[in-house]
Parts: sequence; C-alpha cells; structure tokens
Amino acid sequence: MILGITYLDLAVILVYISIIVYMGWWTKKKVQNSGDYFMGGRKGSKIMMIANAFGAGTHTDQAIAVSGATYQIGLAGIWYQWIWLLATPFYWIVAPIYRRVRYVTTADFFEERYGAKVGVAYSIMGILFFMLNLGLILKGTGTAIEAVTKGAVSTEAVVIGLTLFFLGYSVLGGLVSALFVNLIQGLFILVLSFLLIPFALNAIGGMDAARATLPDYMFSFIAPTEVTLYFIIAVIINGLIGIVVQPHHMAVGGAGKTESACRTGWTYGNFTKRFATLGWALVGVLAAALFPGLDNEHRELAFGTAVANLLPSGLIGLMIAAMAAAVLAACHNFMVGGSALITRNIIPKLKDSSLSQINELKFARWTSIGIVVGGVVVALLIPSVVQGVKYLWQITAYFGIGFWMAVMWKKANRYGVWASVIATILVTFITGPYFSFGFGWALEYQITAYLPIGFLVFILVSKFTEPEPKEKLDQFYALLHTPVGEENKLLQKGYKIMLAGEIDEKEQNQGEPLEENGHSLIVVDLLSLPKKFSFKRYRIDLVGFFYATLFVIFILGIGYAVANFW
Repeated sequence: MILGITYLDLAVILVYISIIVYMGWWTKKKVQNSGDYFMGGRKGSKIMMIANAFGAGTHTDQAIAVSGATYQIGLAGIWYQWIWLLATPFYWIVAPIYRRVRYVTTADFFEERYGAKVGVAYSIMGILFFMLNLGLILKGTGTAIEAVTKGAVSTEAVVIGLTLFFLGYSVLGGLVSALFVNLIQGLFILVLSFLLIPFALNAIGGMDAARATLPDYMFSFIAPTEVTLYFIIAVIINGLIGIVVQPHHMAVGGAGKTESACRTGWTYGNFTKRFATLGWALVGVLAAALFPGLDNEHRELAFGTAVANLLPSGLIGLMIAAMAAAVLAACHNFMVGGSALITRNIIPKLKDSSLSQINELKFARWTSIGIVVGGVVVALLIPSVVQGVKYLWQITAYFGIGFWMAVMWKKANRYGVWASVIATILVTFITGPYFSFGFGWALEYQITAYLPIGFLVFILVSKFTEPEPKEKLDQFYALLHTPVGEENKLLQKGYKIMLAGEIDEKEQNQGEPLEENGHSLIVVDLLSLPKKFSFKRYRIDLVGFFYATLFVIFILGIGYAVANFW
C-alpha cells in the first residue's frame, strides 16, 4: 500500500498520466496562434465537438454533488444537474449563433453588441465564473479522493497535485489539445459514471433489497424538501436563461468546422452527460443503503466512500484516473476561456494597442496559469460544492437576459444591460440570506423575483434610452443572418470577421441563399416570425429541435423506469 491505495492502483494512474501528458505536448505543434489556442482554429469535427462538449460540461464535482444529494434526499438530487435536461434541445437552435458571429469569446459578443464597457463587465463575471468553477471541480475531486484513500491523501494535496498535472499538458496545447484529449477523457468519464453500480448492487443484494432498506421518497424525482417541484421549475427556467452566457460556450458551441458540427456537438455531447448523470444519482441512493450515517455536512463523501469500500484493487486506480479525466477535460476549457477573456477583452482596453499574435499567445499561456491559481484559492476556501453550484446559476442569469434580448430585439441597448444586471443583483441580495437585512428566501423564490424584474427593467430602460449605433447593429445582425459558407457576403459589405475558421466545402453556398433553404434561425427572427415563417426556411432548427426533444423524453423515460421498475 502507498498513499492509501495499492501498487496496482498506482500503476494504473501513472499509465493514464503518461498518456495524457504526451498528448498535451504532441498537440503543442498544432498551436500556431491565439485563434488555435482559444478556439482550436474552428476545426472541430462532429465527434470532436461531442467529446469536447461532454468533457467541458462534465466534472467530478458534479458527480460528487449529485451523489451526495441523492444520498440524502433520494433521486430528486439528480436535478442539481438535470436542470439543463429540458434546456438541451435549445442548444440545437442556439449553437449556430456562436458560430455565425465568428467571435472568439462571449465577451466579444457583448462588446460588439453593447459596447466595450459592457464587454469588460461581462469579462469580469466570466473570470469569476471560471475561477469558481475550477475551484468547485478541484474541491469535489479532492473530497472524493480523500475518501477513497481513507484520508491518506488530503483534499488540499489532491488540489495541488491535480493542478500541476493539468497545467503540465494544457497550458501548451490550449483548446487544440482539449479537442483531441477529450476523445479519451469522455471514455474515462463514462467509466466514472457507471463503474460503481454493479458492485453496489451486488453488495446490497439487488435493487429490491435497496428499496426495502430505504424510504419510498428516495426513489422519487421530487423530494419533500430541498428539491421540491417548485424548486425544479424555477431552476430550469433560470438555467435556460443563464446557460447561453456561460463563458466557455462560445468555444464549446462555436469551435466546430461547420454549423452542423456545432449543433450536434453541443446538443448531443450534453445529452451524453444527462444520461451519465443517472449513474451518479444511483450511486448516491445505493450508498445511502450501504453506508448510512453521513450527515448533511458530510454527504459529499458518499461517492468516495463507495469507491473505497466497493471496488477491487486496480479498479480503484481506474476510478481515480477517471476523476482526474473529468477534472482535466473541464478545467482545460475553463482555463483557456478565462485566459481569452483577459487577453482579448480586458488587456486591450488598458493599453493603447492590442498585443501582437505572438505576444498574445505567450500572454494567453501565462494568464491561463493565473486563472488556475484563482481556482485553487476557491477550492481551498469554499465550504460546499452544492452552494457553489447555486452561485454559478445566479451570476450567469444576470447576463443571460442581455444575451437573449441582444439576439431577438434590435432595440436592446447597453443601458438596458446595465440596469437589468444591477436590478437582478440588488434583488438577489435583498431577498437572499446573505446579509442581515435580507429576506432569507430560498433560491427558487429569489429566482421568481429577480428574473421577471430583470427582464422588465431591461425592456423599459432600453425602450426609453438611446439605441445602439446603427452601423454596429447592421454588422451584428448581418453576421447572424449569414450562415457559414456565405462569408463572401460579409466581405463584400466590408464587415470584419474575427475568426472565420476553415469552411467545409459542403457548407459553401452553391445556389439558393442558405437562409431561404433551411438555415434561418428561429431565435434571431422570433419577433418577426408571423411574417417570415415557413417550414422550409427554418427546417434545420425545427427538425433538430424535434429530435432533441425526443431524446429528452427518452432520457426521462429511462429515469422513470429505473425509479419505478428496476
């Protein structure tokens, strides 16, 4: 035994580390400029984009939080990740927006639509998002591995070790290495999701024995406390508003070579995660039957406790490797995304001129390290993974209002953004339990207050203040109405393209305008749909959304079957 695990487990971990570090160094030669580093040169295929979306959106801390919640309140704890399930079909119709604007960061979106100051404000929020997310991932993984090693390796030691590990390969490769490495990471994350279940079922004597041991509410997707029906409805709506401005999604949804690759990758990469979440939920419920006694403060030890007590030597090492895989896949995207915000959207505002391509790439690598250091500080200080998750839900919703309005309503302006962000933050503080003067409302009731107020304030302020410059609006909407493959239209009008990427010949316009032949976007045309609508015009949006909705029904059906018939 060494560090609480066997030599066989250690050998498995070292083999995995060797493979991943080699791939990170190998992809370094593919990074020629900051566009490659931040967006992979927009070269992602469908398979790469699915793997990248799955890897970027799937973290060890999520497995820890979900299994910890289901350990205490039953299968309803799955909604700490399934809040995005009903929103996933919308990824199909939003992904082309990221690809068509041809920006590098989501801050570019806010800057080009609302002005430089709004872009900087969003960048600050994005950097906080990345640091908080990095901290949660490292914290959750450290907690689990400490439990697996029965305390031989502390959470703090795991945080530092994992940080050095993923810095060693990801700082050099940027998003290019993420696109390649996440193909392997995805397999390891699936292992993490389902490996424990057969061992747990064998130990307890099957699902019937688990049902006999636990109260009925443990097998319901609606809990009597914490995750109630009202909570589920509120956080689903809040999630749909906020998901579009999670700062790494410009790369996750827009780094594909084609619009089809972006749509498929973001949508079905996340559907893979929704399915994997079922595995995490079942682990928590089975752990509650096998290892009772963890209180609310320590429930997030459930996953690690199950690993340590159920898996044989060798598979424990594989599980630790799988946890590391989930850390690397997500932290990689967050680190690169945070670096892009600093390098592209903050530093140029502090200097008279932008960095050169070479200096920008060097600076990007150094700022990546700075983002990671911030995440490590969060990991060492934050008390609870679940509480951190709730903070993330709120801060993204503040700017989510501005994103949706920017795309749908030409009168949306910077004054509306500032007013709505300030209003939602104030309502959150007034209604929440953060200060002595607060109302002490639970999250779901805060959402019920700040979202409608945020939208109302945005609309009223935008309506009665000066609109954005016409030339800026014309260029912004020209990008949204120009599918990939018709870049010549933009060039003819003299509009700039930040990063077009490689264009697949199949996407090139060969005759009829692409918007007239299925490539029009419903979200962009929402307010004018009565005049423009035809199935032919919005065929790709409608058909893809329909199939994605069927996937939601399929996954919900599997969950219902597991809860009631297995």
